[in-house]
Amino acid sequence: MSISKLKRRRVRGKADQRVRARLRRHARTLKKIRGTAERPRLVVRRTLRHIEAQLVDDDLGICITGISTRSKEVQAKLEDDGSKAIQSRLAGQLMAERAKAKGIERVVFDRGGCTYHGRVQAFAEGAREGGLRI
Repeated sequence: MSISKLKRRRVRGKADQRVRARLRRHARTLKKIRGTAERPRLVVRRTLRHIEAQLVDDDLGICITGISTRSKEVQAKLEDDGSKAIQSRLAGQLMAERAKAKGIERVVFDRGGCTYHGRVQAFAEGAREGGLRI
């Protein structure tokens, strides 16, 4: 949900306040970083169950590639029940493979207003293990 939509809504509880705070942090980050064709922005979105990521070229306004822990690729490589951090690390490695296939080796990491901790950190480390330079 965008910040403008949240501004129009009445704050009903702590959940809305948390979403607003995350979107404010993300907007503050977006002022400083920008993705280009040579070095796209790696955007990470964390939900309660899954993690999603996209490589975005802000100059053209396009998504180059994306991945999610819900994808069949990630689920096929998991043994039994992997924890969410393990799934995130694996998704980061697969994102690095996809980026390298498109000729991208360097990216700008956008944590989406979340703290660089837990699953977001595991995703970034997985991407580094896969060969991306963040």
